[in-house]
Amino acid sequence: MTADKIKNALDKPAWWHSSLVEKGKDKVFIAFAFVAALWGIAALAGLLVYVFSDSLGWVDWQFITSRPSRFAEKAGVWPVLLGSFYLILLVGIMVLPLGVFAAIYLEEYARDGKLKRFIETNIANLAGVPSIVYGLLGLGLFVGLFGLPIGCLLVASMTLMLRVLPIVIVSSQEAIRSVPDSQRFAALGMGMTRWQMISSVVLPEAFPGILTGLILALANAMGETAPLIMVGVAHSIFSPPRGLLSAFGALPLQIFAWSDYPQNEFQHGVVPAAIVVLLTTLILLNGTAVYLRHRFSVKKR
Repeated sequence: MTADKIKNALDKPAWWHSSLVEKGKDKVFIAFAFVAALWGIAALAGLLVYVFSDSLGWVDWQFITSRPSRFAEKAGVWPVLLGSFYLILLVGIMVLPLGVFAAIYLEEYARDGKLKRFIETNIANLAGVPSIVYGLLGLGLFVGLFGLPIGCLLVASMTLMLRVLPIVIVSSQEAIRSVPDSQRFAALGMGMTRWQMISSVVLPEAFPGILTGLILALANAMGETAPLIMVGVAHSIFSPPRGLLSAFGALPLQIFAWSDYPQNEFQHGVVPAAIVVLLTTLILLNGTAVYLRHRFSVKKR
């Protein structure tokens, strides 16, 4: 075969790379993507329709401000809703400085090498560990080793802090990494120290991303049930938490407890109503994340 024939054979596209076949591949890919998206939307819509239809007539001011009860007409979520609020507030206070400073160290101070890659790989893997493992860790560490009261607010918040810490570190790293190096070089060129550059240039630029990751991690933590069961949080409690070492209840656990009640009013009234309150709280948290990100992004411009 001559050189010209070899060149023509190489230049000629194979049949599976022809324009007709490529268009067919595009259509098949779009069809699969559409079916996948449709399946997810349909499943979510079906769940929401089922829950909201069963909760009609149950979600009202009396339900939100009343205590849990074994009588469906008197049941409410106020103590456990406050317990979930205090729990998430404490988790946020503890996880924000730890997650952000860990991300700053990994992105701005740690040298590239095997040790840094090893740490980052393990942090990413920890973000995918089942939540019940963190419950066992919290039970063994805070109750078994430190002797804190089982089922108290402090133990539950520290356990959930361990659960969401890898997520906050990874999201903060991504936010810090997205700041252009040119801004770092300009700040250092003006005579700033490294910490001055981080505090006055990098952190303000990365703050919307850090805040978004934190709020989404807290929303994830608010729906957790398995770690709270492992550290002994009460399933039903009739008063809000009175201190860091007092017993408390959380909304997901109250839903879990009510789901065992055999009465039809609980199965198709109280439980869906409590789920609607939990979903509404999560939607508000996610909406807050979107709003704050947009607000700080506009300010930067």
